[in-house]
Amino acid sequence: MVRDKIIEVRNLTKKYKTVTAVDGVSFGVEEGERFGLLGPNGAGKTTTMRMLTTLLPPTSGEAIVAGHHVKRQQREVRSSIGMVFQDPALDRQLTGRENLDFHGRMYGMKKELRNNRIRDVLDLVELADRADDLVQTYSGGMQRRLEIARGLMHFPRVLFLDEPTLGLDTQTRRKIWDYVRQVNQIHKTTVVLTTHYMEEADSLCDRVGIMDKGKIVALDTPQRLKDLIGADVVTFEMECGDCDAFRKLGYIREMVRHGNRVSLMVERGDRKIPLLMAFALEHGMRVHSVNLHKPSLEDVFLRFTGATIRDRESGEADRKRFFRPR
Repeated sequence: MVRDKIIEVRNLTKKYKTVTAVDGVSFGVEEGERFGLLGPNGAGKTTTMRMLTTLLPPTSGEAIVAGHHVKRQQREVRSSIGMVFQDPALDRQLTGRENLDFHGRMYGMKKELRNNRIRDVLDLVELADRADDLVQTYSGGMQRRLEIARGLMHFPRVLFLDEPTLGLDTQTRRKIWDYVRQVNQIHKTTVVLTTHYMEEADSLCDRVGIMDKGKIVALDTPQRLKDLIGADVVTFEMECGDCDAFRKLGYIREMVRHGNRVSLMVERGDRKIPLLMAFALEHGMRVHSVNLHKPSLEDVFLRFTGATIRDRESGEADRKRFFRPR
């Protein structure tokens, strides 16, 4: 079934003097879809999100959200979307109910509608029993749930979630995923989220755009992206020597090398490991460890960028430390 596009992005770019944070990205999101932007910190995910939600003006390119242009129709865009920010944005001196009531007033909701909606969204995120407690008494996971409830107060057509589970424990993260699925499936709300958690993008999103250095390097369903690898992945940590010798083996579909890590895409990897170990020894390679797994989004990222997301994040952290004002 072909659905209408609720978001259309064409050559969207954001530059800061000599730095290009987002570099000509283009994509569309269908109505009712769960769409994810996956990538390391510094890849441009949050900047893209901020442009789509009118919080940041694009340098060039254009974006249409819920039928409204993000540059020329900011008020209309904002009335059509809900947003959960990466950093907490609740008033901790108010109760959960008061935070939601204030949000409803900001959107011009009448009292009866506000009260009914507050009850509904609190039930959705299982916070009805804590509605009249101050937010400063909430745990981090409870605050995140309240932010999702607030983002849904005014019946948005699109809910934007910027790293919605950042810093939460595994159990709480999975609970947040459950709420997001309910919002999408029951209320038919389109969900756009950013994340650098592989399993989050894999299990939660209908489609994923993988971002690196301001560009979208791959975009498709999680399964189709993994199918690009098309085989088991055998990864060696090793002192390479002549690692390129692996390419001579007829059963190697693809090889990706990053430092001392060599990933080989092969059929029936469990049976190929003894052959690969023997081959490595014959060619003077010292193997420290070997790992076998099915293709993951991490492997897709490695294939398109030559690095892992973890490596990219480490590099970005080092760069920020180097350029920090002193």
